[in-house]
Amino acid sequence: MYEIEYEFREEDLVHFNELQLKNNTEIQKNIRKNRLFVPAIMVLIGVFYYVYYGDMKTTAYIAILSVGWAIVSPYTMKMDMRRQFLDQYTEQDKKDMFGRHTLTIEHDHLAEKSPGGKHRTFWKDMLRVDYLDKYVHIFIDLNSAIVIPVDTLKRGDLNKFADQAEEMIDRLS
Repeated sequence: MYEIEYEFREEDLVHFNELQLKNNTEIQKNIRKNRLFVPAIMVLIGVFYYVYYGDMKTTAYIAILSVGWAIVSPYTMKMDMRRQFLDQYTEQDKKDMFGRHTLTIEHDHLAEKSPGGKHRTFWKDMLRVDYLDKYVHIFIDLNSAIVIPVDTLKRGDLNKFADQAEEMIDRLS
């Protein structure tokens, strides 16, 4: 059977969580609302201030601040979300998660050897294999997956491994 070895890093975990958020329509709607609604209110306040007080200088400051908000707020929110992702895990969880992983395709399960120990996941419990540009995800459920970064592959053929894993999931689930 096929076996691969790779290094799982903090940025790989953040990438997967950001991808999950990118596909979450509710969170994307809130980000758009924050990016557009708040600056629109600020512009209306600036227009009100200009119409009633005739103060163009203050209106310009408010307009510049609203444009700055629209540009900077998505990046600030992204950094805050990254921090929240990593705060969900204790230091022991991080030690168990990050480092060298070995995946082996067995007859009825996927065997994983990681810094946290040895784990077995049965093929019938897995959903699918997703191929991305720099990652392969083997989904265990809708919100969790085994993330395999292409850049840190140490040993094995990832394409053959992923194809075999996909075949096993299709056959045994």
